[in-house]
Order: sequence, then C-alpha cells, then structure tokens
Amino acid sequence: MKKIVIGFLMVAFFTSVSGQDVLEQSALQLNTITTAVPFLLIAPDSRAGAMGDAGVASSPDANSMHWNIAKLAFIEKETGVSISYSPWLRKLVPDISLSYISGYKKLGDDKAIGASLRYFSLGDIKFTNDQGDAIGDFNPSEFAFDLGYSQKFGERFSGGLAVRYISSNLTGGIDAEGQQTKTGRSFAVDIGGFYTNDEVEVFGQKSIFNLGLSISNIGSKISYTNDAIKDFIPINMRLGQSLTFVLDQYNSFTILTDVNKLLVPTPPIYAKDESGSPIIDPVTGEQEIAAGEDPNVPVVSGIFQSFSDAPGGFSEELKEYNISAGLEYLYNKQFAVRAGYFHESATKGDRKYITAGLGLKLSVFSIDFSYLIAMTQLNPLANTVRFTLMFDFAAFKDQNKETPTN
Repeated sequence: MKKIVIGFLMVAFFTSVSGQDVLEQSALQLNTITTAVPFLLIAPDSRAGAMGDAGVASSPDANSMHWNIAKLAFIEKETGVSISYSPWLRKLVPDISLSYISGYKKLGDDKAIGASLRYFSLGDIKFTNDQGDAIGDFNPSEFAFDLGYSQKFGERFSGGLAVRYISSNLTGGIDAEGQQTKTGRSFAVDIGGFYTNDEVEVFGQKSIFNLGLSISNIGSKISYTNDAIKDFIPINMRLGQSLTFVLDQYNSFTILTDVNKLLVPTPPIYAKDESGSPIIDPVTGEQEIAAGEDPNVPVVSGIFQSFSDAPGGFSEELKEYNISAGLEYLYNKQFAVRAGYFHESATKGDRKYITAGLGLKLSVFSIDFSYLIAMTQLNPLANTVRFTLMFDFAAFKDQNKETPTN
C-alpha cells in the first residue's frame, strides 16, 4: 500500500517538473482537471460532510471559514471553536488523515473575525532510488493557515475576506531526476457573500432562505523545484442556497444545494502525427494543441479561461460543475439528522457518493459524525468518516455564572 502513496506523490511531482503531458482521451473522453494541494477542497467538518459537502449557504457555525467567510457576521454566539478529524483514503493507505481546527470571535453585532488551521498527513513512506535501495523515510504533509474578516452590509447581506498561507512538503528535499526538491508554498485569498432572509413563507410555512457565494484559493501557483513549471492551486467557485422550514419551536427542516467549479484551465487535447508522436511547433518549441486552450497562463487569465476552454466545447464545460445536495432535520436545536449526495461527471473524476450523519448539542459543546457511502466501484473515498467537536464559550460562561459559589 505504501507504493500507492509513493506513486501518487511522484506523479504529482513529475507533473510539476515536466509540465503538461500529452493528453490521451479514452472512449469516455476522460479529461480530469488536476491541481496542486487538492486537500484544500476536502470538506473538513462532519456537518457539511454529512450533507453531501454542501455548506456555502448553510446556517453559520465555527466551520464557516472553510465554506464561506461571509457567514460569520451572522453567527449568533460570541465565540466558538471547532475541532475536526477525518481518516482519509483508508481503502488505499492506513495512515492518511486530515485534521482541522477553526474558531471565530464576534466584534459587535455586525462583524466577526475567524481563523483556522488544517493539517493533511500523507503517512510514513520509504523513498528508494532507481535500484530499489532505501534512501530515507519521510512523512509528507501539507497545511494551510487562514485569517478572515466578515462584515454585515445591512440586515440581510454580508461580505467577507480571508487570507491563507499554504505549505506543501511532499518530498522532504530528496533529489529527483537530478533536481533538488523543495517545499511548495503559496498565498491565497477567499472572498464571499452571504444573504439571509428569515421572513420568507413557502407554501404558507415560515421559512428561512439563505444564498451564498464563495471563491476560494485565489492565489499564486506552486512549484516543488526551482526550475519546474508551476501548478495551479485549486481556485474554486461555490454557489448555493439553503431553505429552512421552521415547523414549530422545536422542529426545523433544511434543504441545501451547492454548485462547485474549479476556476483553473482544463487540459487541452494535443496534436499528434500519424505515428502517435506529439507535433511540436517549430517557432515556439511547444506541443501543438488540437482542441482547447494553452493551460500555461497566469492565474487571473486562467480563472477567466476556465469558463470556456474545455476541448469538448460547451457540453464538456457543463460537466465541470459538481453538484452537492443535503438535508438537515433539527430538533430543539440540539439533535440533528443529516443526509446528502455529491455528484461529479464520470469524465471529470467520477466522484459520486451518498452521505449521512448525526449531531448532538449539549450544554457547552456539540458532537457531529458523518459517513460516506460510495456509489461507484473501487472508490477510495468509500467508508470515509469525519468527527467534529464544537465548543460554545458563551454557554460555558453562562454555566459558570449559574453555578453557586460557597
């Protein structure tokens, strides 16, 4: 199993060293978009993880830093912290995991600040040379640290901005193909908007409607050597809504949907001659593109290009939008039952799974759990679990005030 991890790491590294390889499409026209540091897109918390990874417009909580920084301005509690843990890809490797801690602080009624730290461990691996001799042990890891600010602009709308530092150490400085490797680093920002209206009636039922938009990881490319072509980080657009039916003072039911799209270039189809060899432009020295656009562009150009560069045209562009849908039943704001579904086109990664989970809120903390059921065979995400523990410091203070002193 360790060989699988090593293979994954080396594929990621040699892609950055060699640039874009010639794309050979299968009968299904497989054309998956890949980026560096994909761990930034993993749903870190159990609540959203149980609702099909939908969270851009859900009610705000301590994990809003990941989904939509703008939501924090509408959070009710003064201070909160969330800690999450998820074993990852355990069908392939037994020691990969994602850890996440996030917190916030309200600064009055109309603004809030937040911070988070996520750590992705790829487990212990053994590096070998071309002869198979061991040259060292290493634990590849990646982390990201965020700081964010959220501000209300009126009674129903808020905006937010977060800055992020990203570090990706996949090789520990080991030489590969005669080149010295290094830790990949990047800086990025998230921007978000959030709208909420608690005076909506749907079919005569009092409801709360939320709408959210977030563009995350807008930042510089990453490289793992000094002279390698740099790779895009996963710049992502997330748009979604949630509709909560307030049945009575104890019961509520929420329906959520999110649409996600990577805002990075789609790999083109490169031209080949009759023998199957790539055709090289005699002027530029680059491979000729048969369909699509050149992916080696600046970050801003790549964002705009991502909406129209699929080599298969508009039909392929539509397949680059992933859909998340979730349900949440909440009793007395203490007990939650959740379910969801995530869909990705078969030609863009083929991630399809059902999720489910439970949540329980006690006096000063809450516990959430989620479970993932894969809908495709040999899906490495199958049976993924997430655990989240959230602390409500305002409730803790209130509890201390109520405790009589001797």
